[in-house]
Amino acid sequence: MNSEPAADAREAARRAFLKQAGLAGAWREPLAGDASTRRYERLWPAGGEASLIFMDQPPAAEARPCPPAATAEERAALGYNAMARLAAGRVDAFAAAAGWLRGEGLSAPAVLAADFGAGLAVLEDLGDELFARAMAGGTDEGELYRAAADVLARIHQATTPAELAGYGACWPLLDYDAVALRTGGELFVEWLPRLRPERRLREDAAFEWRDAWAPIIARGAAGANVFCHRDFHAENLLWLPERRGPARVGLLDFQDAVRAHPAWDLSMLLHDARREVSPALEAATLAHYRRLRPELDGEALAADFHALGALNIARILGLFARLVVRDGKPRYLAFMPRLWRYLDRCLADPALADVAAWFRRHVPAEAR
Repeated sequence: MNSEPAADAREAARRAFLKQAGLAGAWREPLAGDASTRRYERLWPAGGEASLIFMDQPPAAEARPCPPAATAEERAALGYNAMARLAAGRVDAFAAAAGWLRGEGLSAPAVLAADFGAGLAVLEDLGDELFARAMAGGTDEGELYRAAADVLARIHQATTPAELAGYGACWPLLDYDAVALRTGGELFVEWLPRLRPERRLREDAAFEWRDAWAPIIARGAAGANVFCHRDFHAENLLWLPERRGPARVGLLDFQDAVRAHPAWDLSMLLHDARREVSPALEAATLAHYRRLRPELDGEALAADFHALGALNIARILGLFARLVVRDGKPRYLAFMPRLWRYLDRCLADPALADVAAWFRRHVPAEAR
C-alpha cells in the first residue's frame, strides 16, 4: 500500500491548521520522537515572537481509548488501549489534563490552539531543559528530585476529579483498575519470550504469574485515589528554576493520566529506565515526599512502592521487549539491564517473596 497520499493529506491538514492559527509563515523544526505515534515540531513565528510547540497526533494511528462504562469484555474487544486505559494519544485528553494541572498551580504547557478531531494543537514552549539535560549540565540531582516530589505531593493532596476539563476539552479520569494493572504486567510474560526464545516460559508460568501478582494488583486498584501523570520521569520533566515552588517543574506527556495509587508515579520517577537512580537518591526522595505528606503511613507507602514498583518495572520490561520485537526499535534493549537492577531492589522486600520466587523459577538472573 502506497502511504504517500496519506502523508500528503496529513501535511495538508497540518498546513491548514497552522494557517487558521495564524502561523502559516512559521518556520517548522522537527523534534526528536519517542515511543508513541505522536510527532512534535518547534514553531518559530515569522514575526519573531517566542517559539511554540506543534503537536501532531493522527487520530487513526491508535486503537480506541477506553469508554468510561466499558466492561472488561468490551475493553478486551476494543484492544490494548482500552484494556490498559490509555488515551490513544488524544489531543483533547492532553488539553483537559493540562487545564487541570495548571489550575493546581503547576507548569503544564498552555494550549494556544487546537483541533481535537484532527489531532493537532499548538502549545506553549517550556524549553529544552529536561531534568536529564539539567543534571548533565551540573544541576544538583537531589534538588531536581525534591522538586519532582513537590509536584507529586501537590497533585496527590489535591481533590481528584472524576473528569478533567480545560481548553474546551473534557476527559474522564478513569481508575487504573485491576484490569489495567494486570494488562500492563502481562506484557512481561507475553513479550519477554519473544525477545529471547531461550526464555520461553513453561505452561504453568502464566498461571503462577497471575497468582503471585493478584494481591499486589488488588492493593494497587484499591489505593487508586490520586491523579497519576503515568509517565513521570526525567525525560518528561523540565527544569524551570525561574518559577517558584512546584511550578519549577515543567510537565510533558500527561495525556494518559488516570486515577491511581500514589506509589505509581513515585515508581515512574525513581525506577527510571533511561537514567540510573541510586538507592541513596531513591531513599532521599521518598523521605522528602513523606515529609510533605505526614498524613500517610510511611511503612505502608514503602511496601506499596516496592510492590507496585516491581509490577511497573515488569510492565516496562515487557513494553520494551514489544518495542524491540514488534516495532523494530532495538535501542530499548540498552535500558533493560537497569530495569532488572531496579526489579531486584524491589524484590529484596521480604513481603514480595512469592513474586521473587516466580522470577527465580522462570527467569533467573543468569537467563536475563
